[in-house]
Order: sequence, then C-alpha cells, then structure tokens
Amino acid sequence: MIPVAANDVAFSAHAVLLTAISLFQIVICDRVSQKISKIAYGILLVTWTTAAACFFVALHNHHWLWLISIFSGIQICMTVIKYIPQAVMNFMRKSIEGWSIVNILLDFSGSIANYAQMAMQSIDQHS
Repeated sequence: MIPVAANDVAFSAHAVLLTAISLFQIVICDRVSQKISKIAYGILLVTWTTAAACFFVALHNHHWLWLISIFSGIQICMTVIKYIPQAVMNFMRKSIEGWSIVNILLDFSGSIANYAQMAMQSIDQHS
C-alpha cells in the first residue's frame, strides 16, 4: 500500500485551490485584446485527452501508481512549457526586467523537496 501523508494531501489541496483562484481571475479580469492561442488550445486538448485516457486505463487495471507517474510527467512538461516563452523573450530582449525568478525557484525547490521525500520514503520502506 502506498502511504499518503497528511502533508501530501494538504499540498495537493493548496495547489488546486490556488490554481482555481488563478483561473477565476483569468475569467473575470479584462484581457483587452489578448486571447488564447491555437497552440495553447492544442496543448490543452492533448494534455486533457492523455490524462483522461490514462485515467480510464488505470481505472480498469487498478494501476494507480502508474497513473500518478503519468500525471507527474504531465506536470513536468507543463512546467517546462510555461517557462520556455518567457526564457525566449528574455533572451531576445537581453533583459529580465519585469520578470521575477522567485516562482521558478519555488517550483524548483518544491520539486527537489518532493523527490527527496519520495527517496526517504523509499529508503524507509526498503523498496
């Protein structure tokens, strides 16, 4: 059985809540002439289709750990995708003005802590 600690549940609930708040702000805020690109819609479609297909495969075969690893891979891809446009723009402008590295450092440190936790649990369970 895979142990689920209270801090894992709290972290996930916190992430979902903050993402929901961000999405709510996107919906209610005036975007003037900005709109979602076709590439973004394509990425969204592929991501949700992959996640749904994998969910139904895991539901049928009860391979929940496999599903979690797929979701983890999706999360890594989304993190890379969300930072590439900013990195390209910064490179083209030769400036990082108006861009905060704090969010990237938080993502990076959270990922390192997540992997450290998984390693410690694996060592503790001799697996």
